[in-house]
Formats: sequence, structure tokens, C-alpha cells
Amino acid sequence: MDKSNTYRLKIEQLRNDISESCRKSNRDPGSVTLIAASKYADAKQIEDVIGSGSITDFGENRADEFSEKYCKLGCLALKVRWHFIGHLQSRKAKAVVPLAEYIHSIDSISTIEAVNKAAFKEGKIQKVLIEVNISGEETKYGIKPDEAEYFIRNILDYKNIMACGLMTMAPLTSDETLIRKVFRCTRSLRDSIIKNPGFEGITELSMGMSNDFRIAVEEGSTMVRIGSLIFL
Repeated sequence: MDKSNTYRLKIEQLRNDISESCRKSNRDPGSVTLIAASKYADAKQIEDVIGSGSITDFGENRADEFSEKYCKLGCLALKVRWHFIGHLQSRKAKAVVPLAEYIHSIDSISTIEAVNKAAFKEGKIQKVLIEVNISGEETKYGIKPDEAEYFIRNILDYKNIMACGLMTMAPLTSDETLIRKVFRCTRSLRDSIIKNPGFEGITELSMGMSNDFRIAVEEGSTMVRIGSLIFL
């Protein structure tokens, strides 16, 4: 079996799992975007996944590696939609903005300013998600939940930024009750924020990875970031 077909079967199984989680929560499977988190994949692996024809969204974590892989893929890179899902340093914004349709990890005004500047130079409106540290872990990036509304209100002033939603990461634990609580709180925060005038575009919820995406989808995730279940 060639590698592209192997990837196709893996992605087909993931979509089946997403559909089952959607069924449990009375959701449309089409409302969930499956992102292949290609952090540990090389350009050849990404090429094979693109060749499978089964997925159109890819997520990268590191700006330098993102640029390198994008260049190696050549025209193939233009056939898919790219997400930047790792922590973004302000000085790396000018490298990421030309390549990424979505940046999932905004958590500071300095980063927003850098992204807005790069987007202006690129002549584009950059879609972003706000990273929220729902679990309160010191090792995780993200703003505090009670700061989210004020933070987004400030973002609305930037002409080349479009705030689209929230992103979070659950604790790495086997406690499914705790994981579910984090995702549910993120959804509740989004639902509260979206009621404000001018905040109607805050619809996306980027939450869920290989170990917890089923729970995330049950709790309302619209974007899941899957790496090991595809590439390993």
C-alpha cells in the first residue's frame, strides 16, 4: 500500500470518529475542520498527505520550519490552507503572515501589532484566534478567561486583523472529566463573548488534539488539530 493511501485511510477513520462525536452532540460533521498538525512531519510526508486528496488544512507550530516546508512543497503548498498553531513571537510575524490563513495563538497586544503590520504590508486581512488559558496551568500560553472580552475589543481596532474565535489546550491528563470541563468552559466563554455587539464573528473554537479531540468535538470544537494519529 502506498503512503498516500495509508494516510487516506487514517484520515477517513478520523473523520468517522468526528462524525460519531458530532452524532452524540447533535452536530453537523461539516461544522468541524480537521487540521493535520504537521509539526513533526517533513515536507515529503506532507506531500504524501496532500497527495491522498483527503485533507485540505495543515497546521505548523514553528515559524522557521513552516517557511522551510512551504518552500520545499512549492506549488503543492498553494493547494491547501495553512494554520499557524504554535506560540508566535512578535518578531516571527512577518514570516508567518504571508503563509497562514489562520493564526490560532494570539495572546498579546504586541503580537497583534506585529501581525497587523505584516498583514498590512502583505495587503491581506489576517484571521486570528485568541489563545485562552482555561486550565490555568503556568506552563501554558494564553490570556486569562476574564481578560478575553477586553482583549478582543482592543483587537477590533486593528484594520488588518479579523478575530474569528478562541483556541485552548486541555491539560495532558487521563481525567476525561477535567478535559471536558476545560472545553466546555471555552465554549461557554465564546458563547458569552459572541453576544456583544461587534463580536458576532467570534465563532470558531480551536480545541482538541490526537488524545482528546473526540471530547472536544462533543463540546463544540470547530477545529481539531491532529498530528500523531496521522503522521505516526
